[in-house]
Amino acid sequence: MLDIQGKNILILAPHTDDAEFGCGGTISKLVEQKNNVYCAAFSACQQSVLKEFPSDILITEVKEATKELGVPEKNLILFDYEVRTFNFRRQELLDDILKLKKDIAPDFVFMPSVNDVHQDHYTIAQEGLRAFKFSNIMCYELPWNNLSFNTAGFCVLDEKHIQQKINSILKYKSQAHRNYANADFIKSLARIRGTQINSMYAECFEILRLKI
Repeated sequence: MLDIQGKNILILAPHTDDAEFGCGGTISKLVEQKNNVYCAAFSACQQSVLKEFPSDILITEVKEATKELGVPEKNLILFDYEVRTFNFRRQELLDDILKLKKDIAPDFVFMPSVNDVHQDHYTIAQEGLRAFKFSNIMCYELPWNNLSFNTAGFCVLDEKHIQQKINSILKYKSQAHRNYANADFIKSLARIRGTQINSMYAECFEILRLKI
């Protein structure tokens, strides 16, 4: 079992809630294990927020959600890219990711799957791979967007880690209408992934690069 402690960890989130949905339990555990966890979100999706919420509501929500997982406020990095336009701004995104690489020097990078069908997610995965091709790269699972997913890597989680993930996602009141934004789905998926490795709970990852 790979034991990650005292490392710099960078989570690349195309949108403000992707890190929590994709690997919120793992973030909770990594923070607990005294790693330096950084979350970089590239869009607050202001153009697609429901009309009953302020357009910048996701900025407030991501701050509350990452705090719930134990990520220090100074380790939350927010960019202002317009949702669904990432594929037109690849070089700018790559430049920003390379700056994160220089500033943080992460030991492990978590990002969306290269098989994610959302155009913003796919772009971040592609540019993330370009930037970190010589680093440890783990791709997190977003089942509603993944055309396919190779369940090669797992993070064993306790009940408390899943509960923190649920609590963080519940901070996103503007996303509560989505059918995957609820405790039942989150816990059920964690049980399925746990069952695959004879554990109670887990999150799974595609391993793009792993240096031992």
